[in-house]
Amino acid sequence: MGLSTSTRRFRLRYHPQAYVFVTEALHEAQELMGLQVKSDAEDDSSHISGQELLDGVRVLGLKRYGMMAPSVLKAWGILATEDIGQIVFEMVERGELRKTDRDQPSDFFEVFSFETVFRDEYHIDTSKAFQE
Repeated sequence: MGLSTSTRRFRLRYHPQAYVFVTEALHEAQELMGLQVKSDAEDDSSHISGQELLDGVRVLGLKRYGMMAPSVLKAWGILATEDIGQIVFEMVERGELRKTDRDQPSDFFEVFSFETVFRDEYHIDTSKAFQE
């Protein structure tokens, strides 16, 4: 997915902050992959896959919200990775993101459980807390 500069008015299915979060997760994923964040609509060098975007969602969600990430996302109407895909393809339709022929909504289906990655696999590093 890549950023595009043109936008039109559309009715939002999710909370407006959900779209901001997905855009920020896109940037997070690009940084994780060592790609430059670009807004040039013709430049595909910063393009990432749905799976890579979801990794950015996971990392950014943990950084910002920790174990509360599922609750925050739920408040925005995001219950599963499929919802991230829905947001992405809404943003593509509005011209805010770009896709390639390889990008499909199915790239986002049941990739991971929010409960698993944000709660069950969440670890707090307490090693420094007990050092003298």
